[in-house]
Amino acid sequence: MYCFDTKIRVRYGETDRMGYLYYGNYPEYFEVARTEMIRTLGMNYREMEDQGIILPVRSLYIDYQQPALYDEVLVVRSCLKSMPEVKLDIDYEILNERNLLLCRGNTVLVFVDAKTRKLRRAPEFFLEAVRAYF
Repeated sequence: MYCFDTKIRVRYGETDRMGYLYYGNYPEYFEVARTEMIRTLGMNYREMEDQGIILPVRSLYIDYQQPALYDEVLVVRSCLKSMPEVKLDIDYEILNERNLLLCRGNTVLVFVDAKTRKLRRAPEFFLEAVRAYF
């Protein structure tokens, strides 16, 4: 298993009239955390796309527990719990500065050949980067 924590401060424009982080912004926070997690493994989306591999989101799940508030610094923990094959299954937790769980989530992305738009296995360079954690 590989987990990585990303810190994000809730900006004013991301909140609703109650001062809560708008519910539709949580998936964007997941994306930021996922991108940074992949970067810590020595890869990035741009390089994969340049090599003809895209990663569309197949599913998204969010379980909201407590609201995130304007100007809070949040920790978005992203965890890759299984070795990827055709899909990249990532769990998330968002915690506030008091370490209170605000939400849990999950995304499943699939490896797709950019030209054919067909599913493909995870590329060897990706597997090599995560193998040490499983």
